[in-house]
Amino acid sequence: MGSMRTILLVEDNPQDEMLILRSLRKVNLANQVDVVRDGQQALDYLFHTGEFAERGGPEFPTVVLLDINLPRINGLEVLQRLRADHRTRLLPVVILTSSDEERDRLRSYEQGANSFVRKPLDFNEFAEAVASLGIYWMVLNIPPEG
Repeated sequence: MGSMRTILLVEDNPQDEMLILRSLRKVNLANQVDVVRDGQQALDYLFHTGEFAERGGPEFPTVVLLDINLPRINGLEVLQRLRADHRTRLLPVVILTSSDEERDRLRSYEQGANSFVRKPLDFNEFAEAVASLGIYWMVLNIPPEG
């Protein structure tokens, strides 16, 4: 395994992406953050299919930051598919949303999300949230033995 820690960010909003990448860099959590733009790309990336069939690097990222409102396949459906596949059943997934809807939060947890973060526009608040999540997944969490 080694210490190559990758975060997969699934985010179609370029401004949110910039903010999130800045937050992650600020807290220096991952060796690498890979970004994909929609749910189909996320699935292709994780399962090495489609345009990512030849992808090198670690088999799975340490954590997936997954926006709910994505083109093509939405975040909740991506989550559902990850939980349905034995290879990614236990992959840590953090749902990101700008929605305040209780329904989204409940559905995320029902589908097996590990965490749910509202995208506040407050940069510091978000950086803190991402940092504490990151520290948890990167440092404190003991991954299931594959």
